[in-house]
Amino acid sequence: MTDDAAVPELRASDADRERVAEVLRDALAEGRLDMEEFEERLEATYKARTYGELTPITRDLPVAGITPPSVASVSLVKEPVPSGSWAGRVVGGDGSSSWAVAVMSGFERKGRWTVPKRFNCFAFMGGGELDLREANFADHEVEINCVAIMGGMNVIVPPGVEVVVRGIGIMGGFDHREEGVPAEPGAPRVIVTGFAFWGGVGVERKVTRQERRRLKEERRQERLEGRSRHSLGEGFADPHRMLDEHREWRRDLHDERRQRHEERRERHRERRDERDRRRHDDY
Repeated sequence: MTDDAAVPELRASDADRERVAEVLRDALAEGRLDMEEFEERLEATYKARTYGELTPITRDLPVAGITPPSVASVSLVKEPVPSGSWAGRVVGGDGSSSWAVAVMSGFERKGRWTVPKRFNCFAFMGGGELDLREANFADHEVEINCVAIMGGMNVIVPPGVEVVVRGIGIMGGFDHREEGVPAEPGAPRVIVTGFAFWGGVGVERKVTRQERRRLKEERRQERLEGRSRHSLGEGFADPHRMLDEHREWRRDLHDERRQRHEERRERHRERRDERDRRRHDDY
């Protein structure tokens, strides 16, 4: 018997089975498998003892579930993730945009833009969104002055940024929940000021979609490493531990679907604001 012929008979590890399970979970989330097919294949995955039993489970899916070690070794070492420097995001200058106005309409600033030392925005019976997650900053301390009258605004900041809220609300309010979070070294300080009358200014802290994917992959690698270490001491996987990890994955899937729903709501709101702007321009 040749080495290639012997490969399907090699014993699979817990980490190999978990890699196949991850492919099945992604396929379920993307709609490639229904729940019944997913559960049947997942059960077969955890019962599989060799590569030959694992290979057919994901043969019709776009991502190969398992690669035998004789073909390519499976790396369970978590690669270092390059961390961005806050110093590279404090760029000086005047900023790419210094004001925004929404009158019975909406505005937004998002993506790659430079936040000036002072940004003024006004909303009357309308709304706006300032997304600083991918933005650069003109200074280590920037001020966002919001005036909302029968309208609302939302300021999204990335993790690591210090937030200070000094706005005044009359029959309205400013969101103070993100205050008191320590800043990372070199991170800018964002001061939210202004006035809200029958309106509100929200402040929330979010990571980017790219960072969410990175964190998800990091958690997956940690699970793989844990299962690999466990398999060194035991020949078979603990079904109770697998059940706990499956429940954890179901929670992650629920969070991901909720995030997708929020993103769809954001896109719907953007299209609605664009229609409102066009109607306002026609008048």
